[in-house]
Amino acid sequence: AEREESLKNAVVIFYHSEAEDAEKKDSVLQKFVKNTKWIAGKFNTKNVVLHSFNHLSISKSSPEFAQSLLDEVVERLERTGYTVMTTPFGYFNEFKMHVAGDSLAKVYKEF
Repeated sequence: AEREESLKNAVVIFYHSEAEDAEKKDSVLQKFVKNTKWIAGKFNTKNVVLHSFNHLSISKSSPEFAQSLLDEVVERLERTGYTVMTTPFGYFNEFKMHVAGDSLAKVYKEF
């Protein structure tokens, strides 16, 4: 069944978990949370949408690792007052969004 959800004034983060991330999970987790808070703060929001986007690299972690990393990121963000929405793995998602025109509208981070 189709389900539609919305979250206003949110930053949308397209993320990808690579195979080598499993070897440095603590560092990746810390940087993921830190960078998420940083970009959300730049837009003065605590609303975050996390979308797995496995087309960013040819290196992919196991689905189990990616899910465990995501679960920990969500838990840490929610614990500090963020509202977090995640999109399901492997689903086609339709997005309707407005992209801010400033230089922070599209930020790429690799760690």
